[in-house]
Amino acid sequence: MTTAGHGGRVHPTRDDPVVAALSEVVGGPAGTRAGRHRWWTPVRVVLALAAVCLALGMVQKSSCYADSWQDGQARYAHMCYSDLPYLYTGRGFVELNWPYTGDPQVRARYETMEYPVGISYWAWGTAWVTHWLSGSPDLEPRYGRSVQYLDSQPRIIAESRLFVVVNAVGLAAAGILAAWFLARVDRRRPWDAAVYALSPALALTALVNWDLLAVALTAGALWAWSRDRPVLTGVLIGLGTATKLYPLFLLGGLVVICVRRGRWRTLAVATLAAAGAWLLANLPAMLSGLDQWKVFWTFNSRRGADLGSVWLVISQASGATISPHTINVVSWLFFGLWCLGVLVVGLLAPATPRLAQLGFLIVAGFLLVNKVYSPQYVLWLLPLAALARPRWRDQIVWQSGEVLYFAAVWWYLGKYLEPAAGGDSGFYWVAIGLRMAAELYLVAFVLRDVLVPEKDPARPPGWSRPPRGQASLALS
Repeated sequence: MTTAGHGGRVHPTRDDPVVAALSEVVGGPAGTRAGRHRWWTPVRVVLALAAVCLALGMVQKSSCYADSWQDGQARYAHMCYSDLPYLYTGRGFVELNWPYTGDPQVRARYETMEYPVGISYWAWGTAWVTHWLSGSPDLEPRYGRSVQYLDSQPRIIAESRLFVVVNAVGLAAAGILAAWFLARVDRRRPWDAAVYALSPALALTALVNWDLLAVALTAGALWAWSRDRPVLTGVLIGLGTATKLYPLFLLGGLVVICVRRGRWRTLAVATLAAAGAWLLANLPAMLSGLDQWKVFWTFNSRRGADLGSVWLVISQASGATISPHTINVVSWLFFGLWCLGVLVVGLLAPATPRLAQLGFLIVAGFLLVNKVYSPQYVLWLLPLAALARPRWRDQIVWQSGEVLYFAAVWWYLGKYLEPAAGGDSGFYWVAIGLRMAAELYLVAFVLRDVLVPEKDPARPPGWSRPPRGQASLALS
């Protein structure tokens, strides 16, 4: 039975067993004579679904918004924590301080932003918008006051709430833009982006931090590559890397694809464009405050075993303290071997793997051994996973592990998982293990699709396994 419909598009109700089963409620899979709505195209439906999902994510944070994130336990009990209101005051945005200023008075009172420049610029820009919407308050009385004093002032508390609202609107726009990019990567399969747009992980974690900015740039890079635009692909990867480190790993996927196809010039152009975009994005911060710019790199190198990581489980279970240096060496060694494995698999596969598949495998390897695995890091994988393995069954299994961990980490921080007799929270270790197992489950299916392209749901039509001893380069 064919799965293609108008314009060669794949109907999800005739392509995915889970969607087909659910469609029985409304009459079953689309038939060969099914029409289409003039305005509600698949891309527009996906955008609407993403908007609804992100709106639900805002509602999920409403209880914390109601008390301005002032109730320390509610943020854990209601699982509505967000970094944004705390960083508004804690990093000096309450006074519109440039994140990379070296002013001694500012640095004595406020910590330096520990994020890449893209996030710092965005936070600074949204702070300006917040102040403008607040009536441009006089900042003079705030100078010299302690962070603790400012945190307790009603007007500033109201500003921090508005800061979250401004960012929520901007991040929602970024999330919808990511959905638009994903829906247009493969013209035959716009519905694959619904895996992203309807994700419970997207709703739950979109406002924890600013990761959606990098998600939009990553999705844009996937779209640009699908349109054979290596310069734009490189620029978006570079800007993504200036916002979060992980988009850099897409270059590893480009290496595999370009080596297989002998597209050395394309690889060089994309790499140079990425390097140039990253450098241009970082220059304002480097020139205005090099020491402050370095904080992101030093902070992460000195960081020890942290939330969500296998290192935290090992440390707590063994009672041993693992030094940051040991974690750095072992994790980077493992990640290097993982990348080497992806390279070998990608080069030996019967067909050239898709960029989303390679990107997913590389980023998953990085997260599995990273020293911190925050709940919102699921967003790093989400757009890649949606295109790498567009099967709802497998996505539900993976995201179930993520949702379980999302609840567990807040209950752990709220001390709701501590045994009555005291000691470490074994339930939290179980949640970390189940999250990693669910991720490895999806990794296994993506790896199988690479090695056995006949199993890949998104393989181009007409592909067939080449004669023994030959490799097909047809799969993009």
